[in-house]
Amino acid sequence: MIESIFQLGLSFFGLTSNTISESRSALFTQIHQIIFYGKGGYDWHTVYNMPIWLRRFTFHQIHQHYEEEKQAYKNKGKKGNKTMIDSNGKVNTSEFSKISQQNQQPAKYK
Repeated sequence: MIESIFQLGLSFFGLTSNTISESRSALFTQIHQIIFYGKGGYDWHTVYNMPIWLRRFTFHQIHQHYEEEKQAYKNKGKKGNKTMIDSNGKVNTSEFSKISQQNQQPAKYK
């Protein structure tokens, strides 16, 4: 009798019983992030039924958008923008006086 060399433990295109839970988790995480960060532009069924290449492209575009937004926010803070209110919620009088002196212009009436 000839024994079969194929057994249930062998993988089909690399998907094994050990990696299937990780793959499903990654899939559902990606779907969730597209729906959540897409701000209502996508529903679950649409994203789930998207071709894989389109879902990856959409995920990448959303991810890239939020990374650029985060960088812009960080760069805005590095420019030395001064606020008139400090971290305690009190008015920073020195900054207030500097800004008010810069903005003082003589009144023009016509």
